[in-house]
Amino acid sequence: MIGVIIASALVVGGTGLIIGLLLGVAGKKFAVETDEREVQVREQLPGNNCGGCGYPGCDGLAAAIAAGKAPVNACPVGGPPVAKAIGAIMGQEVEEGTRMRAYVKCSGDCEKAKENFTYTGVEDCEMMAFVPGSGAKACRYGCLGYGACVKACPFDAIHIVNGIAVVDKEACKACGACVGKCPRHLIELVPYDQKVTVACSSKDKGKAVMDACSLGCIGCKKCEKTCPNDAIHVTDNVAHIDYEKCTNCGACKAACPRKCIL
Repeated sequence: MIGVIIASALVVGGTGLIIGLLLGVAGKKFAVETDEREVQVREQLPGNNCGGCGYPGCDGLAAAIAAGKAPVNACPVGGPPVAKAIGAIMGQEVEEGTRMRAYVKCSGDCEKAKENFTYTGVEDCEMMAFVPGSGAKACRYGCLGYGACVKACPFDAIHIVNGIAVVDKEACKACGACVGKCPRHLIELVPYDQKVTVACSSKDKGKAVMDACSLGCIGCKKCEKTCPNDAIHVTDNVAHIDYEKCTNCGACKAACPRKCIL
């Protein structure tokens, strides 16, 4: 009986040893070489896997940077410190980039935006496309206030306050997740230090805007005529700021009769 047990143990042990040797040989034969720089770059990335860089997670970005297919400063979450560390690994000089933040181009909160009816139902921004009038708010361009952007943000940097989405610019990493999630395309990335912004996205004409919101842009062009830097223009009945030209002088804000430039 003891002899059978010993024999069985030797057979099992021998089989395991042979399999282990075969796996070791196969591992060496079919091993995929990994660029050492890719490993080093990955160690510098924050690991949020937010997709803000345009690649499938931090692993994808690390591979792209190591292969020269992505710039060393492609990670919006890591910012300049991470870009500098990756630049050292890749042997590249890193240009100082502009810090960005998300901004919601709407101020139509519960006090300012008028409602056509009282809505009770599924509170989801994307579902509003199937609701008559695309929701209760009279402005068909304004923030719906149901938080699709809030759910998309991996950094808890955007919240619904008094019926509209508001960004915490200190917490925002400019990953762009909220930008792509807003069904009304109200969110854009602006320079972190930008002080003057247009808080409206309505393309309706003046009277329709005034009937829907007490703060909406009516396309009067007073801001455009006042700006000393040619940095603001009215397109499709709403003002847009060229942030590269804007010096935050505030002339457009002072000229706006609707106070929709903040």
